[in-house]
Amino acid sequence: MGVIQNRINAFIKLGVFLEQFSQKKIEKKENIAHNDLFFDGFKHQLKIAGENNKWFTNENLLFAIESWTKALSEENIQKWIANENLGTNTSKQVAVIMAGNIPLVGFHDFLSVLISGHSALVKQSSNDKNLLPFLGKYLEYVEPELKGKITFTEEKLSGFDAVIATGSNNTARYFEYYFKNKPSIIRKSRNSVAVLTGEETKEDFENLSDDVFRYFGLGCRSVSKLFVPRNYDFESFFKGMYNKHEIINNAKYANNYDYNKTVYLMSEFDILENGFLMIKEDESYTSPIASIFYEYYDTTEDLKIKLSEEKEKIQCIVARNFIENEIAFGQTQHPELWDYADGVNTLTFLSEI
Repeated sequence: MGVIQNRINAFIKLGVFLEQFSQKKIEKKENIAHNDLFFDGFKHQLKIAGENNKWFTNENLLFAIESWTKALSEENIQKWIANENLGTNTSKQVAVIMAGNIPLVGFHDFLSVLISGHSALVKQSSNDKNLLPFLGKYLEYVEPELKGKITFTEEKLSGFDAVIATGSNNTARYFEYYFKNKPSIIRKSRNSVAVLTGEETKEDFENLSDDVFRYFGLGCRSVSKLFVPRNYDFESFFKGMYNKHEIINNAKYANNYDYNKTVYLMSEFDILENGFLMIKEDESYTSPIASIFYEYYDTTEDLKIKLSEEKEKIQCIVARNFIENEIAFGQTQHPELWDYADGVNTLTFLSEI
């Protein structure tokens, strides 16, 4: 456990370092390892990340960092790894192909590989390439044993023993073919849904607005679809969404809203909208930016069967007292370390390669 404890300690120190960067303020604190070397540099990387990707607003960048600050406590890490058999097999080279839809979206895989005692060969998305290499360098400083265990590449991947790859449904087909002879976790695109019954409170809908609008709805944990009883009245839903009406002041979001609204109107689709969000009846799970799809259900039993049959398309189900493993309104963007993407336990996979 000694070697693993060193790695745990490195990530705890990283969490303490990240604590200086919050939505309330960015403030340099005393007695943080290597702070003089890294604080200003990370502040600069945040600025560059926002300039390179206009979806990465300061608020969303700092929200993502706050989430990791909370996750990287000793208590959380120990709870996460408690039942796993880590570090008993030989250290392997694990390729990690990351998405770039939200800030630091690949960090959980990166953390999992290193905590498990393996080396990480990371291929980042061009949409999110600034933050992680800097944090990797910080980890090497606080735990020299990690030097040589972290490699970032833009070249074709080679010399790896296993792979964790996240992408779209199209890239997943390519990954499955390309990595067919290696142990792998290959994630396709998923979306999250909310089940409404008509019993929701004003607070529920305001909380749900976080699930819909955080990261502009670009995350797989973002709610992009509603299931509602037949003849559902959307008035309370729209009132709750108004909580986030200022999102339309973001130029990139506003452009998408205008474009998608034009497409819908030209196609003569029946939509409801409130000036910054459109809703449209549609069986698909993936809605365009600034819109959310909905589908009617007749009985909760029918809906449970449908959700079970289509579980490969769904990341989270937001509901109250409806289904096992549901997520409370407003909580989709607060996953724990043990809330695995696509329900696949990364640590178990890494302990068995």
